[in-house]
Amino acid sequence: MSPPPQAGPATAAAAVRHPAPRHPAPLLTHRDGRLLRDGRPHRILAGSLHYFRVHPDQWADRLDRLAAMGLNTVDTYVAWNFHERRRGRARFDGWHDVERFVRLAQDAGLDVIARPGPYICAEWDNGGLPAWLTGTPGMRVRSSHRPFLDEVARWFDDLVPRLAALQAARGGPIAAVQIENEYGSYGDDHTYLSWLRDALVERGVTELLYTADGPTELMLDGGTLPGQLAAATFGSRAAQAAELLRARRPHEPFVCAEFWNGWFDHWGERHHIRSVDSAAGTLGDIIDADGSVSVYMAHGGTNFGLWAGANHDGDTFQPTVTSYDSDAPIAEHGALTAKFTALRERLLAASGTAPHRPPPADPPLLKPRTLPVVRGAGLLRALEAVSPATPSPHPLSFEELGQASGLVLYRARPRLPRGASPLTVTGLHDRAQVFVDGTPAGVLDRETGTVTVEGTGERVRLDLLVENQGRINYGPLLGQGKGILGGVRVERRLVHGWTMHRLPLDEWTAEDLGRAVSGAPAQGAAGFATARFTVAEPADAFLAFPGFGKGFVWVNGALLGRYWEIGPQVTLYLPAPFTVRGENTVTILELERLGERVEIRDRPELGPAEEYVETFE
Repeated sequence: MSPPPQAGPATAAAAVRHPAPRHPAPLLTHRDGRLLRDGRPHRILAGSLHYFRVHPDQWADRLDRLAAMGLNTVDTYVAWNFHERRRGRARFDGWHDVERFVRLAQDAGLDVIARPGPYICAEWDNGGLPAWLTGTPGMRVRSSHRPFLDEVARWFDDLVPRLAALQAARGGPIAAVQIENEYGSYGDDHTYLSWLRDALVERGVTELLYTADGPTELMLDGGTLPGQLAAATFGSRAAQAAELLRARRPHEPFVCAEFWNGWFDHWGERHHIRSVDSAAGTLGDIIDADGSVSVYMAHGGTNFGLWAGANHDGDTFQPTVTSYDSDAPIAEHGALTAKFTALRERLLAASGTAPHRPPPADPPLLKPRTLPVVRGAGLLRALEAVSPATPSPHPLSFEELGQASGLVLYRARPRLPRGASPLTVTGLHDRAQVFVDGTPAGVLDRETGTVTVEGTGERVRLDLLVENQGRINYGPLLGQGKGILGGVRVERRLVHGWTMHRLPLDEWTAEDLGRAVSGAPAQGAAGFATARFTVAEPADAFLAFPGFGKGFVWVNGALLGRYWEIGPQVTLYLPAPFTVRGENTVTILELERLGERVEIRDRPELGPAEEYVETFE
């Protein structure tokens, strides 16, 4: 992603503020099964909103919308990889200024729940863990493996004091901090969990600490710690979850740390929704069980750039779409939905207070229009021109190339036998377009795939354009590598003598993008293209790409994300802060088939919908 212009990285000393102490004891405590705030009975009515999924110019607006919904708290993860793309180069400025986000939440009258991980899931690339970390040979994440703990300790040394300085005890809004995230769905290393708790405390966390896991015996056994509040994450069967938690922890309050009132989407599937009545009904069940709750998501936002993660169900790789709308009560572009109104009624009734602010109007939108497309450079020539070649006898993975995301163009010049031969790629993560002498020969998906290539007994130029479609964010395959992890064979013979072109699209500068677009004109169906539009006043919009196949979109140099004709997502959200008065430029990298026009629309189209059904396995 290309954030707006920012100042240089701030030092920790300059960034960490130390307000005067206000609460010598934790703001939130519990006694005899009741949650207390400053010693008085309290119910957390929270909503999830991730600062890294919302343009920073829109943080204040979205926080105000949460408050208008009747919430008293906002919770947010902290995505390690968002801050530290390169080891030792953590950023806390601009879009990465989590401290500013927390202070804006306080300005909106909200308490804050901080969820620093280090693993967050969140359908976020690699579950928030940096690719350089999981790509370290021998690394064992989410465990008491000493090299992992050492890296977490170094990261926490930078992050946690910033959060600690914004706790309620120091005059800030942070009232609770989560230990790890749904760890019982992954492992049972309680030495690791205890170490994390101690690491938070040693770095200044004094507010309420808690764990959050699915409401099953297996998950709670793996993810909870004695002496720390145990919360649950679920979307239905609230009474059953409350009964289980109270049976295990009779002296603790019932807290739903994530109430899934919607769900996320994968490419090639349907758009998941949850009906208003279903969501409001379960929220009412949590409240009726005298529970505290965090609505996940209250406002979902967007997986800008290449930050969308992926899942794996044991058989199928499932990359997540660019939108993280999640059928939330506050839509991806900030509009207030029917679900907002229904949940607001339940929340205000639960709080027993009158709304302190009216719901704001929906954000303005650009008027629809059609933009003609101007074709630019062809696919392969443009990509090889923008990056120098790295030679190797074998194809190198993204990790070996020091690249987290985007594309890698692999090239070799094997001699192909006369006639048809099978070309097989093993360990492919995630998708490869195969070209022989510049002509498309097929598309391969995960793990092992074969295409038929035609040879004359002479050498050919073999190109494989491999796309990282998002790192797995949940389950035992967390941290898998990307690129070609095995080898490439013609019949039984391995192909050697490769060059690789690194193409980290979300790190490209305006100069990189301009160099790619202005290369040799497109000869085939794929390549770069541009479209332009003018606006008198920046406003939100949605972009659609009829006739296009699969690719990536930048607006004024900022990478919005992926589009793909298989859906379900049709439109990409364009936030107003990405646009400027006057002329704006849309740049498209199309991998398969360029269309003739880009459409600006005034409403989202997220695809054919189906009701989300919760399962615990």
